[in-house]
Amino acid sequence: MGYDRRDNWSPLTILPFAMMALVAAGDVLAGPGTGYLPLLALGPAFASLSGGVLRTAAVGVLALALCLALARFNHILGSRNSALTFASLIGVTAAGMLASVYRERNERELAGMRSIAEVAQRVLLRPVPRRVGTNRAAVRYISAAAGARIGGDLYEVVMTSQGVRVIVGDVQGKGLDAVETAAVVLGAFREAAYDEPGLPGVADRIERALARHLTSEQFVTAVLAELHPDHRVTLLNRGHPPPLLVHAGKAAESLDPPAAAPPLGLSGLVDESARTFSVEFRPGDQLLLYTDGVVEARNGKGDFYPLTQRVDALLDTDPEMALDALQADLLRYVGAPLDDDAAMLLLTTEPTAQA
Repeated sequence: MGYDRRDNWSPLTILPFAMMALVAAGDVLAGPGTGYLPLLALGPAFASLSGGVLRTAAVGVLALALCLALARFNHILGSRNSALTFASLIGVTAAGMLASVYRERNERELAGMRSIAEVAQRVLLRPVPRRVGTNRAAVRYISAAAGARIGGDLYEVVMTSQGVRVIVGDVQGKGLDAVETAAVVLGAFREAAYDEPGLPGVADRIERALARHLTSEQFVTAVLAELHPDHRVTLLNRGHPPPLLVHAGKAAESLDPPAAAPPLGLSGLVDESARTFSVEFRPGDQLLLYTDGVVEARNGKGDFYPLTQRVDALLDTDPEMALDALQADLLRYVGAPLDDDAAMLLLTTEPTAQA
């Protein structure tokens, strides 16, 4: 086990030395007979919180050296109290070293799980084509800060005989289980998108695939879209945040479904099937599909990101540049790494597609 590679002087790293310095200073100022020496054990105890085995051992040795010097200063070297203090320091240092071993092992396992999940996400969430028919597409995926919060946000864009078909979704839960469920959804969508004549059929195929995979309490929110050559887009929303339609030179329009529908995996809770609806998607318009990690991102005051009020960031006609601007605006608003994964998919129509 080597010296801790995260050897940056963070407050937690400095804390053991600061505590021992305070104890030593207090003991010297208070004079003999005060009995501050047992508090030197705080040094190796705090060192085990952030340091490796060798750093914890080094702090323990330093604590023992300080204890020896202060015992001589207090004229108690060789006494029963000093012997008990030395034994306590050795015991706390040994316990701290053992705690460091387990902590570093857990950190490596967590880092390994995050790495596996990120690789799986990169394989599943392949790059979307920049051009699909008369449309252009761009996507941005922002990973959450905490390793344990790797999510199941998903997206896909395919060109079929029915037109351009799109899905953006979010799996309930986090971690590798969410990534596995996202794989089930994407696999079913990639097959059904080419075969089914309508979006309800695509959703039903995904439902059947999820029925073999999910438990009764799990679900996936999703929006499915189909772009038509006649400047219209058909949408099917299954419990997902509504897409935004940004008309050229106009404010954003939230594309709320005509009736609420349950997420994928929970269709058995209602009797009626989810209904599709269509809106105009003219050249120059932009269609933004996103996951709840965008609209549930909070700033330092706890306010949610007001997406519909920030669509000015999408002024660029290049979807790549527009999403870069929106992502930068989101991160500036939050002022810190996001707590949840966030995906954004932007579709635009080519101006030359106008009749």
